[in-house]
Amino acid sequence: MKKHIADTLVSAEPLSGVRFGKRWLLLASAVALLSGCASAPVPPTAEMQAAERAIGTAEQAQVVRYTTVELDTARKELAAARLAITEENMPQAKRLALQAQLNAELALARAELIKAQAVNKDMQQSIDAVQQEAQRNMSGVKL
Repeated sequence: MKKHIADTLVSAEPLSGVRFGKRWLLLASAVALLSGCASAPVPPTAEMQAAERAIGTAEQAQVVRYTTVELDTARKELAAARLAITEENMPQAKRLALQAQLNAELALARAELIKAQAVNKDMQQSIDAVQQEAQRNMSGVKL
């Protein structure tokens, strides 16, 4: 004999109570999952804070002297991310905040590279000057 679903749910068998509980748990989980998707989008606060910190670090390192384009781009992207948050476009805001952070870090890295190259150039000039001085001194010495 075939049992109807209603008969299975109301049945006094021990397993049917477990099955009934599992079904309710599954149904409750599905409802919770769907209601979570329908909630308001969450702003990307961690990404925004990371971008703000990266821009602040770059500004404190005075990278403007060396890499204004990257830092300006980072600032513009952060402003665009803030606008995207007000428009409730959280995926766009997150993407822009991440881009702003990366551009600020790029500005800092390029500035450090330029500084290191300048130090390297100064050191090479010093080495060249010492070598020239040594050659002059050696040419005046008679063996």
